[in-house]
Order: sequence, then structure tokens, then C-alpha cells
Amino acid sequence: MKVDYKTSIPNNVNLSDDKKLQRALERWLPDYADWWMEVGPAGFQQSDVYLRTAISVERGGWAHFDYVKMPEYRWGIFMTPLEEERKIQYGDFIGQKVWQDVPGEYRKELKRLIVTQGDTEPASVEQQSLLGRMSPSLYDMRNLFQVNVEEGRHLWAMVFLLHRHFGRDGREEAHDLLTRRSAHSDHPRMLDTFNEPVLNWLDFFCFAMFTDRDGKYQLAALAESAFDPLSRTCQFMLTEEAHHLFVGETGLARIIRRTAQLMKEAPGGDVRKLAGIPLETIQKTFNYWFSSCLDLFGGEDSSNAASYFSSALKGRFNETNRKKHPNASGLDAFYDYTIIDDKGHEISREIPMRRAMNAILRDDYIADCTRALVKWNKVLEEEGAEQRLALPSEKFNRKIGVFANMCFTPDGKYRVSEKDFERRCKEEWFPTEEEKNYITSVMTPVTEPGQFANWISPPAKGIDGRPIEFEYVKIH
Repeated sequence: MKVDYKTSIPNNVNLSDDKKLQRALERWLPDYADWWMEVGPAGFQQSDVYLRTAISVERGGWAHFDYVKMPEYRWGIFMTPLEEERKIQYGDFIGQKVWQDVPGEYRKELKRLIVTQGDTEPASVEQQSLLGRMSPSLYDMRNLFQVNVEEGRHLWAMVFLLHRHFGRDGREEAHDLLTRRSAHSDHPRMLDTFNEPVLNWLDFFCFAMFTDRDGKYQLAALAESAFDPLSRTCQFMLTEEAHHLFVGETGLARIIRRTAQLMKEAPGGDVRKLAGIPLETIQKTFNYWFSSCLDLFGGEDSSNAASYFSSALKGRFNETNRKKHPNASGLDAFYDYTIIDDKGHEISREIPMRRAMNAILRDDYIADCTRALVKWNKVLEEEGAEQRLALPSEKFNRKIGVFANMCFTPDGKYRVSEKDFERRCKEEWFPTEEEKNYITSVMTPVTEPGQFANWISPPAKGIDGRPIEFEYVKIH
């Protein structure tokens, strides 16, 4: 499925055959361009960036690399190829053919899923708009901009679905996706995590690691949808999302390795004397972003999640290949999880599997994050450091779910008073104002090809077979 670049909106969905839809999206395009120039990467709109652009959706050959000015990036609308005989794999409609149009009875629910996913994409661009000015290298700057333009394309993906399948309501929702702003006092983004400030590159790598990883699992669940256009759209988005996760996971590994190296060089092991980032600060940043991202999955016991699953609107991660859950309908299975009773005791509760779909998706997410944590601690071991990093307990700092507003310590072992919790979050468990100011102070930009800030190690290899010394961004 080659991408048609002959129109103003690159696509592989035969947009030229639907003139009404094409005109509607072409009217949306200038508003999108205005949004990008207003809140996109600040200060680098005229720079030539070595970016990857989709030229087809076939596995193994869909990307083209070349210098592009970001406002001229060929955003577009891409889906994976249509499977004529694709069948529904779970819920109440197992074995039936997937839907090419929105069933009237699920119109509201599907629109809600698409709008919620769509709102996260521009939000992350807004959150990261100032980071280019403090980039640790041209390699990292290019990776940031690649993430940004792909988040912009993911917005296009959701807007296309809204325009094609939801009429006037869809067009209005598409407009609103450009009017909300991350952290805006009157028109914020829909999910709290996407209104949090991304102040520095440690925040950015944690965002790409933890928040974009939530995106991976949400997209994978939507890729199982019986609404085939949504499924095929999300399948292709996952191809691009993999790069975002790579940036986050390897970026944190590079910071951790450099910190461990500086601990051996710095007087008294104080890496701040060599402009490094202390492990303690890295741990506190983990505490902040990981706990925030757990809330993105919703409550453990959810009637909405059950409805989405039974209606085949949203499945589990890797639904079609889940061997450990042979009961694909979810009717005769149960899920155990821990709650806190009125006396403060932890007890086990069993609920029908369908009501636990949020928790199941979150469990897979936690296992994936734990896999990365093992690799980071292996880096510390390789560098001879005794300290180890940890993910906070799923009880810590929760606003949604069974542990919402319960004041647990990061390890989840103890409950403290609300006053003590707020104080210790500010002074002990999250980065302090002093630490934030320090991190900002070491985020001086490095723009010489092949050079890196002292707080991060170089990557193992360059991009697209290019050397690390390649000029990945030509700054103008």
C-alpha cells in the first residue's frame, strides 16, 4: 500500500475518491499548520532535520530518511492493508466479520475512544515544545523532533476517522483537538498526565518511556477493535510508536550509565560536581512519571472496560495471540486484585474478567516497565555501582482506582497521613525545586555533531546507518 504524495494530504486510503472528505480535511489542514507553528518545537521550524517519513505501510520498507523542515513534513493518513476475511476474536461477537462502518449502537463509545486517544497526540507535542533549546546532542534533538512529527501524524490519524465516520460531530471534535492546550487553565487536555510539565530531558525520556508506553498498550488494545478502520489505523501507529519507546528506554539507560561513570570520577561520588544527574534524582523522577501513568489505565473494576470488551470495541494487549487466556469471550473467567477494606486491611477481591480489562492491560504495562528496569540496573552493575533503581508500588500516588487518594510510601509498605504524604512528596519522593533548578542548569545545549552533554552517554550507534558524528540537525 504505497502512499499517494500527489495530494496535499499524503494517504493510502484513496482520499482522492472521496472529494467531500478531501475538501473537509483540506479545510482542517491550515488550522493544523497554525497549531504546529504556535506550539510545535520552538526555535527550530526552519532547521533541516534528518527525519523518517512513511512511503508505504509494508513491513520492512515503509520509511524514507532525508532532511526535512518540520513545517514541510509530509503528514498524512495511513492504514495497514485490509484483511478481507478478518474476524472478531473476542467478546460477544467472536467469529463474525469485523465492521467497516460504525454500528449505530456503538457510535458514542467509539467516538469517545478515538477522541481520547487523539487528544493525547497534540498534547505531547505541546509539552515538549521547548526541549530542543536544551538538547544534549544533535542525535537527541533529531530523535525528539521525530517523536514530535509522528505525534502530529497520529493526530491526523484520529482526525481522519472522526471526519470520515462521525459527520458533523466528528468535525467538531476534530476542531476541539486543536483548541485545547496542555496545562491550559480553561481548556486543558483531557487526561491529567498530558497536562503535566515536561521541564527537561530527564522528564522527556521518562515521558517517552512511561507515558508513550501507556500509548503502546492503549493503541494495541484499540488495534484489536472490531471497527476495522480504527484497528488498521492503530496497527500502523504502533509501528511509529516503537521509535518513541526506544528513545525513552535507551535515553534513560544512557543517563544511568553516565551517572554511574561519573560517580567513580567525581570527588566523594557527587556527580553534580561534574554536571551529572544523581541517581537519587533519577529515582524521584521515576516515582513521579510512573505513578502518574498508572492512572491512565483507569480503575481496576470498570463497567466501561467490560462494555468495550464485550462489544469488541477494545481488546486486551495482543488479543488474537493470548494463549494464557483461552476463554476469549471473557465470560467464565475471573481476576483477583487487592483492595483496602474499611479497617485498612489488604484483602483479595475477585471480579469477572471482563470488568478487569483495565487492570489486565496495566499488568502487561507494569511487566514491560519492569523488564526495562532490570536492564537499567544491569547497567549499574556493569559500571560497578552498588545502588539500584526501582519502580514505585502501584499503590503510590494514585488518583484513580482502588488506591486513589491513599497515602502510601513509594514502596507501598506503609500508609502515612495526608499532610505527611504531601510534605514528603515535595521534599523527598519527587524532585525538589532545588533539584529541578539543578537539572535545568546542566541542560545547556550541545550542537556540535558527535558531541554530547556530560550528563549522558553517547548511543551505541547512529540513525539509519549513519555515524554518531552525522549532522542530524542543520540549525538555521
